[in-house]
Amino acid sequence: MKGEFLLEIGIEEIPAGYIRPALTSLTELFSRFLENSLIAHGRIETFATPRRLIMRVSDVTEKSDSRTFEKTGPPVTSAYDSAGNPTKAAVGFARSQGVTVEDLIKIQTPKGEVVGVRKVEEGCSTIEALSTAIPEILERIYFPKTMRWMDLDTRFVRPIHWIVAIIDGATIPFVFGNVSSGNLSFGHRFVHPGSFPVSSFQELRQELARQGIEIDFEKRSEIIRDKVKRMAESEGQTPFEDEALLDEVTFLVESPYPIMGSFSKDFLDLPASILITCMKKHQRYFCLQDGQGRIRNRFIAINNTPVKDEDISRRGHQRVLKARLEDAGFYFREDRKQPLSSRLDALKGVIFHSKLGTAFEKVERFSCLSRKLANIWAPEKAPLVERAALLCKCDLETGIVYEFPELQGIIGSYYARLDGEADEVATAIREHYLPTRAGDNLPEGLIGAIVSISDRIDTICGCFSVGLVPSGTADPYALRRHALSIIQILMRHNWKVDLRWLVDLALGLVQSKMTRSKREVESDILDFFKARFVNFHAGRGFSLDVVEAVVRADFSDVVDARRRLDALAEWQKRDDCESILIGFKRVMNILKNAPHAALRPELLHEPSEVGLHKKMLSVDKRCRDAFTRGDYSYALENMAELRTPIDTFFDSVLVMAEDPDIRSNRLALLAEISRLFNVVADFSFIGSTAKNN
Repeated sequence: MKGEFLLEIGIEEIPAGYIRPALTSLTELFSRFLENSLIAHGRIETFATPRRLIMRVSDVTEKSDSRTFEKTGPPVTSAYDSAGNPTKAAVGFARSQGVTVEDLIKIQTPKGEVVGVRKVEEGCSTIEALSTAIPEILERIYFPKTMRWMDLDTRFVRPIHWIVAIIDGATIPFVFGNVSSGNLSFGHRFVHPGSFPVSSFQELRQELARQGIEIDFEKRSEIIRDKVKRMAESEGQTPFEDEALLDEVTFLVESPYPIMGSFSKDFLDLPASILITCMKKHQRYFCLQDGQGRIRNRFIAINNTPVKDEDISRRGHQRVLKARLEDAGFYFREDRKQPLSSRLDALKGVIFHSKLGTAFEKVERFSCLSRKLANIWAPEKAPLVERAALLCKCDLETGIVYEFPELQGIIGSYYARLDGEADEVATAIREHYLPTRAGDNLPEGLIGAIVSISDRIDTICGCFSVGLVPSGTADPYALRRHALSIIQILMRHNWKVDLRWLVDLALGLVQSKMTRSKREVESDILDFFKARFVNFHAGRGFSLDVVEAVVRADFSDVVDARRRLDALAEWQKRDDCESILIGFKRVMNILKNAPHAALRPELLHEPSEVGLHKKMLSVDKRCRDAFTRGDYSYALENMAELRTPIDTFFDSVLVMAEDPDIRSNRLALLAEISRLFNVVADFSFIGSTAKNN
C-alpha cells in the first residue's frame, strides 16, 4: 500500500537568500534517508514561502523493504578442525548470532574464506521510521546561520510555530524543539492567521490559494513578474530586467500585492546607478524606464498583504524612499567638491589587511604589476593602464561608496568621467571588479582586464605570503574566485603569460610582508591555480583525466594549457584514438624508473628501431613547428603517425635487452618520443581513476 507524505514547517520569516539552499538540503537529506531505509517512494517536491517550508513525496510505501545481509565471523581454518568439526570459535560465533552451527555458511572475503551467517531483517513501519528520522533531518538542514529560542537546545533558522507531518492522512508523531507535529496548518499571518486541518497536499495547497498564498515559488515569481509588467505598461513604461531582485522579492512575500509610487523628478539628476541602488538594494523596489531606456521617477513595491487604502501605503513607500534619496544626494554633492584623484592619498589611512598594509600600498603594488603587463600585451595603452590602476580604488573614500558599498567601481567610473578622465580609464575603474560572482561578465576592455588581473594576483600572493590560505569551504578573501577570474580573463583575451613569472613578480613586490618561505608560497600558489583550472574545465564537460593529463605535462601558461586541452579533447573523437593511446602509454610505462641516457643513433641496428627513429625525427620536426604556432591539433595528427612504428618496435625487439648499451639506447629512443608526447599531455594519465573521482 502506498500513500502521500506531507511535511510543512511553519516558521517566522526566513531570510530570502536562505530558502533555495535549504530546500536543496532538505531534499538531499530526505532522499538519502529513504534510500538508506529501503523505503520505496515516488517524486519528491519542495515548495516555500517566507513562512513555510513544504515537502511532498508521492507513493511512499507503508513499510520499508526487508533487508538481507551477511555477518562474518572467524576464518574457516579457525572455525573447523582438520576433521571438519566445528571448533569453539564457530560455536561461540553461532551462539552470538542466535543460530546453530549448522546455519553457518562460508563467505569469501579479500582476507580469505570466513564463516558467517546470512540474515533477513524485516521491514519496519514507515511512520515509525519517519518519527525518528524527521527531527534529525530538520536539525541538519543547511542554513548559513541558525539560532536557539526560548531555553531550548534545538537550533533552526528561525523559531518554529507549527509542523504538519502526515502520511496518507495519518499524523506522524514527533517533537522538534517545543513543537509537536500534527495536522494543523496556519494561513496568512495578517489576513487569515487562524489554523485549519490538513489531510493531503492538495488540500493544503487549495486552502492557502484561497487565502491568496501561492506556495510554488516559480509560479509566485511569474505572478510578480506579470503584475509588475502590466502595472508599468499602464503608465507607458517598462521595468528594468533584474532576475536577482525578482528572486529575492519572491521569497520575501507569501501573497504579492504590487503598488506603484513616485519620487521627485529633481532626484533624476543623480546617477541612475545611485537611484537604482537606493530602490533595489535598500527597498526592494522595481525601477522603471521609458522607451529609450532612461530611468523614470516611478517605482513598484511589492506588499505582502492587500491594503485598504493604497494611497496611505503609497505615501509610506514614497516617504521612506525620499529619505534614502536625500541622503544619496547629500553624499553625491559632497563627493563632487573634489576630484576622484585627490582621494588617492586618503587610501593611506585605509587598512587593506593588518598583515598586508594599507589600500595605498596595495595600489602601489598592483599599479607596478599593471604597468609591466601592459608593456607585454598593450604597450600603447601603458599610460592609461597605470592611470586606471591608481584611480580604481579611490572611490572607497567617497561618501556614496561608504553609504552604498555595492557601488564601488561603478561610482568611481562615473566620477572619473565627470573629472574628464579618458573613457577607457573610467570604464576600467568599473570593469576591474569583474567578474564579481560565478557567471558574471568578464572585463571587455584591455585596460580593465589588465588591472583586474594585477589587483587579483596581488591579493592572492599577499594572502598566501602571510598564511591566509583557503581551507575546506572557508575562503574569506575569495581567493578561489580571484584565481578563477584571472584564468578566465587570460583565456577571454587570449593573453599568454608565464604564471611562474607573474607570481614571482607579485611575490617580489610583497616580500617585505612575507612570513613564509618564498619557494613554498610560490609552489602553493601555482598548485592553487592548477586546481582552479582543473575544476573549472571538469565542470564544463571536459573529462577530468584529460584535464589532469594536460596540466601534469605543463601549467605555466593558461592559454597554452587550454589550447592543448581543446586539441586533445577533439583528437579523442578519432575512431582509432584508443589504439593510439595504448602505444603512447606503453612508451610511458616502460620508462618509469628507467635511468636517463643520451640517444646514440649508431647503436640502432634492428629495422624496427631504425624505422621508429627515422619516423620520430620526421614527426618531431613537424610537431616542433606546430608547438611554436600553438597548433596542437596538427601536432597530434602527426604524433598519431607514430602508432604503427611504435607497435612494430615493441613486437620486434626486446627493449630490456641483455646488452646494457643496447638496452640503454632503446630506452633513450623511447625517452625522446616520450618528451615529444609530454609537450601536449601526460598520456599515461588518460583513462586513470581520476576520470571517476
